[in-house]
Amino acid sequence: MSSVLVVLSGAHFWTQTNGHQKPTGYWAEEFATPYRLLTEAGVDVTVATPGGRAPVADEMSLTAEQGGDQFRDYLAGLGTVLTHPVRLEDADPADYDAVFVPGGHGPMQDLAVNEDIAAILATMLPDQSKIVAALCHGLAAFLPAVDADGDWLFRGRRLVSFIDEEERQVGLAANAPWLIETRLRQAGAVFEHGAPWASYVVVDGNLITGQNPASAEAAGQALIAALANKGATVPA
Repeated sequence: MSSVLVVLSGAHFWTQTNGHQKPTGYWAEEFATPYRLLTEAGVDVTVATPGGRAPVADEMSLTAEQGGDQFRDYLAGLGTVLTHPVRLEDADPADYDAVFVPGGHGPMQDLAVNEDIAAILATMLPDQSKIVAALCHGLAAFLPAVDADGDWLFRGRRLVSFIDEEERQVGLAANAPWLIETRLRQAGAVFEHGAPWASYVVVDGNLITGQNPASAEAAGQALIAALANKGATVPA
């Protein structure tokens, strides 16, 4: 059986440039859809957060406009998976075939500066038998990941995240401390993207990334396919 470590933000707020603590967390669809696909495919999924803190879904992702009712009920049904996640500090990358980081603005607050996720990525990305995947703002977790020489691990890799134009369209760009697309480009990523709000997934070797919530299903399917191609026991 394949095993995937899903790393969720433990942040409950996002600090704005004006000092406001904007309530946030993970984006419901970006976790729930891939999690459902993976578990239905027979993959063993472990959820971890920094400090083992119970993650919260961004309330905006639970609105009716976002299909929130279905996600709220699904998340509530997961019980201790979310109320008592594994401590990220205790997660051993050797135990997993893949690591997956969903988005929401939470990762901008905590995973973007987290040494534990950086160490996991530094172990798994160079290992072609492992898979690294992330969605939307989840790619903030990539920023602290460097190799033994201090070089950014994802320099020169093809990837996509939530784009700056999408951030502007939701009205959050002006007060954001930084924008994920801009930071990834500045760090040396080969950034690709689709139209705002359209599903768009980039597969670059053992790296799978998705642009936004609409990309959650396609990213989940790409991860399942990658596990199958590496000899896992899940169906393609």
